[in-house]
Amino acid sequence: MIKSFKFHIYPNKTQSLALAEMLETHRILYNAALEERMKAWKGNKVSISYYDQANQLKHIRQENKYVAKTNTNTNQETLHRLDKTFKAFSHHVKRGEKAGYPHFKSKRNFTSFTYPALGNGI
Repeated sequence: MIKSFKFHIYPNKTQSLALAEMLETHRILYNAALEERMKAWKGNKVSISYYDQANQLKHIRQENKYVAKTNTNTNQETLHRLDKTFKAFSHHVKRGEKAGYPHFKSKRNFTSFTYPALGNGI
């Protein structure tokens, strides 16, 4: 059984800014991973998996100081989130249902990120 907990937090101004920066970093990571998948498919009809993108995280963390400040596991969860979206899209297409292609997330539509384990960077 997997348990999930939601916590309502009351951050001070400094903490609010740090959380907003982390959320924006995850949104940018999500959109960049989506763009990479779209370009690979349009250009060469190559499908990129979660593992392909997760293997790039080490390099991305070295290049991008904002991604480097975030927890590695939360970055992986953001990529899992995108992969889950693509799997749902493929599932609907295979069943012949109407499916919307995954789209880029705006600040208004990207409001959370996930820590996969308690005590892991929280």
